[in-house]
Amino acid sequence: MYCHHRTTECQLLTSVATIQRMGRWEPDSRGRLEQAALSLFAERGFDDTTVAEIAARAGLTERTFFRYFADKREVLFWGAGALQELLVSAVASAPDSAPPIQAVGAALVGAGTLLQDRRDGARQRQSVIAASSELHERELIKLASLASALAGALRERGCTAPAASLAAEAAIAVFKVAVERWVNEGNQQDLPELIRASLAELRDVTAGRW
Repeated sequence: MYCHHRTTECQLLTSVATIQRMGRWEPDSRGRLEQAALSLFAERGFDDTTVAEIAARAGLTERTFFRYFADKREVLFWGAGALQELLVSAVASAPDSAPPIQAVGAALVGAGTLLQDRRDGARQRQSVIAASSELHERELIKLASLASALAGALRERGCTAPAASLAAEAAIAVFKVAVERWVNEGNQQDLPELIRASLAELRDVTAGRW
């Protein structure tokens, strides 16, 4: 069973590598604006930071800012669409023999591999969101949307609606827990490793081993 699971994961990681569009993060104009915003949010707080200040810190214009982001909140959430596309495509490309939780779990590991080099930015982002009830609510909405998209991808694979929803919601819970551990200052484990560990803990809980 374990070998079959790792084989499935390897196949999915290969699929993720061929379809992913996120690439390795580069400090282009969008990246410079993101860095500037996160620094200012940490220094002054989200509410007290303006778009003009973000653009000035990045050495760019407000017009350039709005070319990439609808508002300053989107600096924190712009990657959600790309992540959803990546995960849904990976699930759709999973081997036919992969059970639902394995399909979404391996897709999460693939996404974690791509996000791994952004730990510092993720820590800053998490801190900003945790300090704002508005941003926290927006984060929950984004996660719910991601779970819904994953459930849809599983239904396309022939999974029944209740099972698809359960697997998708469980996968998002795994991802959320793993990311929270990953951004913890005292944790040096890689995100893919933490996702695998959270998946293993989920299997233990459902098997009555806790």
